[in-house]
Amino acid sequence: MSAQPTPPSAPKIKSASWIGLMGIVALSAMDLSSYCHPTEEGQRAATAVKAAGMLPEVRLNNATPPTDSNAPSEAEEAYTEMTWRMLEDVEFKDVYVEELDAYYWKPTFGGIVNGLEGKEVHITGYMIPVDLDEDFYVLSRYPFANCFFCGGAGPESVIDLRFDGKSPRVYQTDERLTFAGKFRLNADDVYQMNYILDGAVEYTP
Repeated sequence: MSAQPTPPSAPKIKSASWIGLMGIVALSAMDLSSYCHPTEEGQRAATAVKAAGMLPEVRLNNATPPTDSNAPSEAEEAYTEMTWRMLEDVEFKDVYVEELDAYYWKPTFGGIVNGLEGKEVHITGYMIPVDLDEDFYVLSRYPFANCFFCGGAGPESVIDLRFDGKSPRVYQTDERLTFAGKFRLNADDVYQMNYILDGAVEYTP
């Protein structure tokens, strides 16, 4: 998951949209009354911003390979409904990451979440365009004003959408949509989300 103390040097930012998002997160996490002594929540948010700033490049290096032309079509696949309540079955522990010089929340997934890994699922949420230049979108349990990136929710409330190739269109912030795909867990790579939906496609239940 994400975490804490502000690291010494920030990663290179690739787009104005990402800079804007980081600014919003930083402002929402700021506690002016303790400017010289940041709150624990503020430190966690700052670390989350630094790690998230590296996400677009990591996403490109870990892109899902194109699907086989002989694979079943979307219409032939049966998707299991996955709810945000199911994704709450996770506990987080502060773990120090030397590379970031910060702590992050390392997830320990419960039985419900582990049972969903590798399954073809669908889930409904709000679209958050993190970086349009990098075609980086997440699906959030909450609208942008209350989502994880603004410090209003935990990392279990967002899913990284991995399309096969480029996204089919430009999605708008807070569009409420259902996506289907193969659910994948990430507990160790601090530069990626804890929940990932590979081969994401819009879906009508």
